[in-house]
Amino acid sequence: MKMNKLGRTDLQVTELCLGTMTFGTQTDINESHAQIDYALEAGINFMDTAEMYPVNPVRAETVGKTEEIIGAWNEKTGRRKDWIIATKQGGAGGAARGGEPITAETMPKALEASLKRLKTDYVDLYQFHWPNRGSYHFRKYWRFDPTGQKPGEVKQNMADVLGALQREVDRGTIRHFGLSNESAWGTAQWLRLSEETGTPRVATMQNEYSLMCRIADTDLAELMVNEDVSLLPYSPLACGMLTGKYQNGAIPAGSRMDVNDILGGRKSERCFDAVDGYLKVASDFGLDPVHMSLAWSARRPFVGSSIFGATTLDQLKHLMGAVDVDLSVELLDALDTVHKRHPMPF
Repeated sequence: MKMNKLGRTDLQVTELCLGTMTFGTQTDINESHAQIDYALEAGINFMDTAEMYPVNPVRAETVGKTEEIIGAWNEKTGRRKDWIIATKQGGAGGAARGGEPITAETMPKALEASLKRLKTDYVDLYQFHWPNRGSYHFRKYWRFDPTGQKPGEVKQNMADVLGALQREVDRGTIRHFGLSNESAWGTAQWLRLSEETGTPRVATMQNEYSLMCRIADTDLAELMVNEDVSLLPYSPLACGMLTGKYQNGAIPAGSRMDVNDILGGRKSERCFDAVDGYLKVASDFGLDPVHMSLAWSARRPFVGSSIFGATTLDQLKHLMGAVDVDLSVELLDALDTVHKRHPMPF
């Protein structure tokens, strides 16, 4: 499997990353451990989780359960060092820790809780799940309003948190640091402040990215390429839409969401028209649309590893077919043509 370096770190990760957000809800502990075993055997060395997981739905009473399941695997197998493990602290208003924001005071407490649940004494990549000030992501591209922000306070918070991160790096509890659901402006501030203070540098950006959501191809891509920040795409199958399973109003048995959930409450024929276009490309090139979409997200020039999740082991095994996809120039041109017809459909 193709390996990539994360940012300016010494971490070499597989182009595919095992996502775990269903561990503890749709996926029980036995099935979760079977997925971890299989992914490792298949060559994957990178796993992503978060303190707030599992999701669908997010509930205060299940916060941390996914990390506990991973920790149980670490304890049972003694193979913690076989994985590069990434986890995340939630920003202001989340389900974890009563909605506390990310600060120099809350970060060490959140980290300690994650370490305890994961049954490890260090995290390879510690990420901030979303900014305290909010985010364009989570279907908020159309309405997120940055006016009213207080940039001086935002930057002071960043500087304070970077100091706290440095203390954890010095302790050996965090190897590297990343962001999630951040903007180009926010990432630039973190980079500038870390350079000025000699504190940990942003290595990665975990944002939504797929054939259906290519917002990162604009200003953020230029920042990532020029500043050596690796994108970790989440939802590379566009919440499952690129599988084609939701076309024509279908809701598969066991689906964790309906079409309204996927579209953020907005029914949009544009989404289904776009999916039809991508399904046709897959058919024309004799490819499974799941494999095509996942491979495309993993091999963009600024991507470090594409995060995929599976409810069942069988789904995980099927997803692994993305490794064998050849992204020819003709295929990439065909995908870009569909994108030009259907830019940002959801």
